[in-house]
Amino acid sequence: MTILAVETSCDDTCAAVVDEDGTIRANVISSQHTHDRFGGVVPEIAARQHLQVLDAVVAHALAEADAGLDDVELVAATRGPGLIGALLVGFSHAKALAAARGLPFVPVDHLDGHVAANFLRDAGGPFEPPFICLVASGGHTLLARVDEHAGFAVLGQTLDDAAGEAFDKGARMLGLGFPGGPALERLAADGDDEAFAFPGSDAGRARGGRRGALAGTLDFSFAGLKTSLLYTLRDLGDGAGAVRADLAASYQRAIVDSLAGRCERALEAEGLARLAIGGGVAANGVLRARLAGLGAELHAPSMALCTDNAAMIASAARYQAPLAYPDYLGLDAYATGERAA
Repeated sequence: MTILAVETSCDDTCAAVVDEDGTIRANVISSQHTHDRFGGVVPEIAARQHLQVLDAVVAHALAEADAGLDDVELVAATRGPGLIGALLVGFSHAKALAAARGLPFVPVDHLDGHVAANFLRDAGGPFEPPFICLVASGGHTLLARVDEHAGFAVLGQTLDDAAGEAFDKGARMLGLGFPGGPALERLAADGDDEAFAFPGSDAGRARGGRRGALAGTLDFSFAGLKTSLLYTLRDLGDGAGAVRADLAASYQRAIVDSLAGRCERALEAEGLARLAIGGGVAANGVLRARLAGLGAELHAPSMALCTDNAAMIASAARYQAPLAYPDYLGLDAYATGERAA
């Protein structure tokens, strides 16, 4: 079976062609760079950009897969969560493609997609259940137990900012560009990650930092970390410029320690020694190295499968019951809340 999938939950316009066995024939990602000057994604601009390029992105994916629309047997698209305007562009486009040819359609939850990226036949996969999965991106951070290909049990999730959002906001405060994660990682490479004891870091706890209300749980919180960086910059004043790399390294360490520490506790609590990761933050080299040292079997998908992409949406669609035409025409996208029902 040939699956055509579309993903437009944020600012990447994505289309992929994937076979039923998880072989990726094409995975095209068109990134928008018009948001850099705003320091974050502007929803209305993102939606308009998707409208302009989606046809070309789908055509590119089909051409790369050496396929045409006549070869497509199943269409899938991200239903949510995400930016509602952006979601509607891709979701409506995919439904229209399916309806025009009377094809079955699968609405996919974005988080299911990040987990299902581990089931693809990329260089390191597929990675079969059971395992613990960390999904960390600009909009989502959660830990899940995956016992089957369809669905997962949430063990912990962020109560405020997502890890990727913390990276972006920290980078903005340090005067770096957008997206903030890669820029902050580059700056942190020249810094001392023990120079500042930010909340959530092992260094902070070693220096007697307050354990906090989330100590011992598998939930995440990054809002206090962001505030701590803001106050530190205020206190340093003009002297902050001389220690920007140290600030970046210490801030990054706090995020990585928080993520890795909860992964370690989840593995122990669930009695598993297998860990998978997904989401844009999973591309962070420091995080990957830290998780690799936990002693569990680690599956880290390729960088292109960690960030938003349509191959992961096609992968998730393989394990869900497709809707026949015209049963899916009335479906709507959703920005937040429950996974697709």
